[in-house]
Amino acid sequence: MKKLFLIIIICSTSTTLVAQQEYYVFKDANKNIEERLSNLLQQLTLPEKISLLGFRSKAVPRLGIAAYNWWNEALHGIARAGKATVFPQAIAMAASFNEELLLECANAISTEARAKYNLSTKNGNHLQYMGLSFWSPNINIFRDPRWGRGQETYGEDPFLTAGMGTAFIKGLQGNHPTYLKTAAAAKHFAVHSGPEKDRHHFNAIVSEKDLRETYLYAFKKLVDAGVESVMCAYNRLNNEPCCTGTILMQNILRKEWNFKGHVVTDCWALQDIYDSHKTLPDAVTVAAAAIKAGVNVDCSNLLQDDVMNAIEKKLLTHAEVDSALAPQLRTQIKLGFFNSPTLSPFYNYGEDSIANEYHQSLARQIASESMVLLKNENNILPINKNQYKQLMIVGPNAASLDALLGNYHGVSSKAVNFVEGITAAVDAGTRIEYDMGCDYNDSTRFGGIWAATNAEITIAVLGLTPVYEGEEGDAFLSENGADKKSLNIPASHIAYLKALRKGTKTPIVLVLTSGSAINIAELAPYADAIILAWYPGEQGGNALADILFGKSSPSGRLPISFYNSLQDLPAYDNYSMQGRTYRYFNGNIQYPFGFGLSYTSFQYNWITKPVVKQDSIKLSVEISNTGNYNSKEVAQVYIEYPADPAMPLKELKAFKKISLNTKETSVIDFSIPLSELKKWNKQQNNWQLYKGNYSIFVGSNSNDKKIISSLHIK
Repeated sequence: MKKLFLIIIICSTSTTLVAQQEYYVFKDANKNIEERLSNLLQQLTLPEKISLLGFRSKAVPRLGIAAYNWWNEALHGIARAGKATVFPQAIAMAASFNEELLLECANAISTEARAKYNLSTKNGNHLQYMGLSFWSPNINIFRDPRWGRGQETYGEDPFLTAGMGTAFIKGLQGNHPTYLKTAAAAKHFAVHSGPEKDRHHFNAIVSEKDLRETYLYAFKKLVDAGVESVMCAYNRLNNEPCCTGTILMQNILRKEWNFKGHVVTDCWALQDIYDSHKTLPDAVTVAAAAIKAGVNVDCSNLLQDDVMNAIEKKLLTHAEVDSALAPQLRTQIKLGFFNSPTLSPFYNYGEDSIANEYHQSLARQIASESMVLLKNENNILPINKNQYKQLMIVGPNAASLDALLGNYHGVSSKAVNFVEGITAAVDAGTRIEYDMGCDYNDSTRFGGIWAATNAEITIAVLGLTPVYEGEEGDAFLSENGADKKSLNIPASHIAYLKALRKGTKTPIVLVLTSGSAINIAELAPYADAIILAWYPGEQGGNALADILFGKSSPSGRLPISFYNSLQDLPAYDNYSMQGRTYRYFNGNIQYPFGFGLSYTSFQYNWITKPVVKQDSIKLSVEISNTGNYNSKEVAQVYIEYPADPAMPLKELKAFKKISLNTKETSVIDFSIPLSELKKWNKQQNNWQLYKGNYSIFVGSNSNDKKIISSLHIK
């Protein structure tokens, strides 16, 4: 009997091993994606399929499918996942106006993502924030400076947002012919930009013209560029919840744009539909509506809990579940999840691919290129190290980690604050002092002023941090539900700057941290030079020092307009574009979109004035560095439309960042497709190229008409 029992055990074990090694088409990397997808759907049971619909995707052990957490963030570096390179906040990277550099930064982020994924899964861990599906970038339009999350965007302009967003997703997703390096997601679809405290029940009312020309423009460009995922937003759009709306999810995204990727909900957005919007009665009906609308991954557990109930109530069919699951499984196949790990071209990425010297250098470069020089009276900058041997650094943000990181950030052991960066940039024979100076509340008690009188120049680092502006729940010190109530920096900072100016006669360089437009006019009389540093990432201190001491000439440009007052703008909850952004605001402003000073000067000349050739406007511009510093310039091409009250005042339609040594000249060729000039015809409900006279100007910001030409379109 013992011998027979042993034989049975051996046979049973052999059968198990054979089952484990059973061939499945979906695991065969040599088969095409659709064959693999079809086979996988055939293998999965209905309960297993439903278990995969949430962001905490369940394991299917019998098929050798591991659990997977879809939730991951990479807004400006891998977030919330331990050691990673922290690049400048998104609004800062937009200020670089450098698509090529942003693409390379995103490529570095995806390299670190693959390395972290390899290290995590090698140990059998499938952790949140360690996956390869990134819910970035945020390409919503920063239409109002009150919005706390505006720092996550690429600014107020659809064209700039589309260009920077496209560069970012290409860097994240890579260019391998078979594998996605990572999967990017364009969010939040659509018409989502505050008020933050109302986002779970807000109904954005938007005209079709504003929807098409402003709010959907960048989303369409990213879909055309192959973004793998789109995240639907919390809010309603014209009464339809974004995650179950037929107009957005089906008519536009799937049918009109032919989007083939997967849709993920914002987190617990489906719950909002019955709990806050109250457009559907309960979770079961929402589950059915979401599946029918085209949701593929739910950032909650609602679909996992309620899709079976919806099927039992005949609100859904098995085939509709297959249709919802297929796009996210296709993404997983592209990421290589069902292949042998050794087949991945990214298999060998490891510890040395994370936060290495090259990635640090990229973070430093883009931080430097993002900082915007707003004032430089008497050319006090760059600081002459031989002339100034006694420096004072003051301000609560000078040594602040928060002021570097922004929101949705990673962590770094290599972070360099402003005090450290400035100190490292000078020799040991230079005397430097640091004092916090003030806090965020007290407007009467200050420090460091007497010490500043003993210095030859003072660098004051003031402004905001992400606890005063950001996302609901994160910006916990905001007085307006994570949004801003005013354009002013904290009153204590303003009072301190005034006291500093009164107490010292030597120059003051004001460095401001912020993720949004602020009131510079309140501060400008008390500083000799002003630099907007944004939230510049882990290398912010070094990047600032590079600019202060002339290693780099400032080349950042504002991706947003700086207004005089919030009173100049429409109500915050009004989503009409009329009277907003440089495209529609016709009043006085402090600084225009695209503005930024340099240490040098540039001259522009026409080589070829605009002409229409092969359905595009062609133009060539000669730019010369006429000053005394090597620098980068951002040449910006704007279109002014035929007179019509429905037309924008002007629009950016091309830009290029170039590097010019002193006295050097370069020629830039621009080509603008005529389709870029089309506007939405409300009567015909389609795009139309309007006839008439167009003005085209090129300069260094949206108000700078260095060279102008006209063009008649028949």
